[in-house]
Amino acid sequence: MIRTILCFGDSNTHGTRPMPDLAGAGRFGHEARWPSVMGRALGSGYEVIAEGHPGRTTVHDDPMEGAHRNGIRVLPALLESHKPLDMVLLKLGTNDLKNCFHVSAADIAFCLDRLIRLIRASGAGREGGAPDVLVIAPPPILEVGCLAEMFAGGAGKSHDLAAAIGAMARRLNAGFLDAGQIIAVSPVDGIHYEAEAQVKLGLAMADALRQHFA
Repeated sequence: MIRTILCFGDSNTHGTRPMPDLAGAGRFGHEARWPSVMGRALGSGYEVIAEGHPGRTTVHDDPMEGAHRNGIRVLPALLESHKPLDMVLLKLGTNDLKNCFHVSAADIAFCLDRLIRLIRASGAGREGGAPDVLVIAPPPILEVGCLAEMFAGGAGKSHDLAAAIGAMARRLNAGFLDAGQIIAVSPVDGIHYEAEAQVKLGLAMADALRQHFA
């Protein structure tokens, strides 16, 4: 059986390069993005679907960039279009740290709780069941470079994310991985990952999935 994995995330799942300015620096090539690295490491027994959207939040309509960045709005359609799914990797929370949303680490964990409950109620797993869920806490951010003002006040809160998300995942009996124990954000913009971090995260996720499905 081929296991189907949906990677639901933001710009770092999309493969956005660290941004020297607001004009951006483009996107890493397909093979360099962490979902692709993970899929390659897992081998032919897995199908990995990368659904990363720059600016995606957990449950918030972005007042500048649009409601389509709201994860909870688009997730039901993605679950339906890609089912049956064996696993959803949920990697969101960084964009919720933007100053415009004014939410705490605990708030972000509760928002992820809503997404997990949606996934489990979706019937998008095998034979109409629920896919497994593994939540990835993003690494702490830095308030540097061209994105510093946008994320003002977010760096301090980001250090509390792993503990808040981990506690929520344990409460819901969901899988959990703290990406901050594996990688760090780029000092260029404080949000995105360098190429080496994309590889490290992909390999770590492959190990986590092997253990989960062993």
